[in-house]
Amino acid sequence: MTETTALHELTGTTPAATQAEWTGRYTGALMNTFGAPQRVLVRGEGCYVWDADGQRYLDLLAGIAVNSLGHAHPTLTGAISAQLGTLGHISNFFASPLQITLAERLATLTAGGSRPTAARTFFTNSGTEALEGAFKLARRHGGQDRPRILALEGAFHGRTMGALALTAKPAYREPFEPLPGGVEHLPFGDVEALEQAFATDGDRVAALVVEPLQGEAGVRHLPTGYLTAARRLTSEHGSLLILDEVQTGVGRTGEWMAFHHDHIGGGLTPDVVTLAKGLGGGFPIGAVLTLTEQAAGLFSPGQHGTTFGGNPVAAAAALATLHVIERDDLLERVRTTGAALREQISAIGHPLVAGVRGEGLLLAITLTEEIAPAVARQALEAGFIVNPVAPDAIRLAPPLILTSEQAQTFTDALPQILQKAANS
Repeated sequence: MTETTALHELTGTTPAATQAEWTGRYTGALMNTFGAPQRVLVRGEGCYVWDADGQRYLDLLAGIAVNSLGHAHPTLTGAISAQLGTLGHISNFFASPLQITLAERLATLTAGGSRPTAARTFFTNSGTEALEGAFKLARRHGGQDRPRILALEGAFHGRTMGALALTAKPAYREPFEPLPGGVEHLPFGDVEALEQAFATDGDRVAALVVEPLQGEAGVRHLPTGYLTAARRLTSEHGSLLILDEVQTGVGRTGEWMAFHHDHIGGGLTPDVVTLAKGLGGGFPIGAVLTLTEQAAGLFSPGQHGTTFGGNPVAAAAALATLHVIERDDLLERVRTTGAALREQISAIGHPLVAGVRGEGLLLAITLTEEIAPAVARQALEAGFIVNPVAPDAIRLAPPLILTSEQAQTFTDALPQILQKAANS
């Protein structure tokens, strides 16, 4: 009996079921929070996945910037299996060597090479939970005297109540109002508006929460100097600077953190950084890191918690992911492949392509017409998974192991994909 056959028997899945059969069962079994699935995927290897009908796809989304090492990476699966075979879960009454080692490692990487003495980590299971923790840190810092929390228009920080209060999109917010109060959304990338927000009752601002690149808003860069101004203003007024690196962190942009790029962060030190997505290479884990004294001691025992956060298996997955990124010099590959992908797309010269924006392997192809959903559908038919992140933008967030040759197969097919989308 093969491992795959044994897995089917243990889980009660039907390996011979078709795409249509699985989709029909899905609609009768799961809540309608995502709509009908585009495909039912059954296995993956490297940068490729296969659906229930045996069709192969080049995964240029990586589970929305999650599968850093692609699918079924032997180092990652080996670490998870080995750890699960010895110690899978412990309550937060106890610690594990992996949890402690991972916290130390993340502090060093996030700080840019030298672990600050104030660095502390709280582990979560997701990015939303990390932002929920950061929101509570802001509340603890602010107390009654600092009720204001600033975020940006276009921001996406998650869908639980505190994280949703930070998220700007009305369609996500309005069905669940009233949300936790005190959050103000400022115009995206507008330094003058930021300065004005602090000029008026700046000492009542508990925190400013910012994504270095807004992923869900269409992979939008903050202008050079914005984060520098944000650090100056928050420092002057005793407010926390919280950077949401859930989508951009752990090598996605070609540096360990997006704010490490000189043209993005300029060498600043935030008070708090949130991570998730690519941290576990596909295994659920998130983190809230504090890097300064004013943030490190805000939580005391009992003020926040988690059942599964930082469990030994998740910590093993994250440590293995960080190890492979460093061992295989994937930061350099991200920079090289990302630059090649941008050049290849720009070289097409197609009238529907307005340009490419983003950093490393977090990119958006901007379109001259609002046909991104049609482009994504045609790409899927052609064997490529991409994401219509905005009506006029296609997001690419492939595994960090993507090769230039694999990227080339997509750019070679892109003109025909665009043409079919335009005619559909």
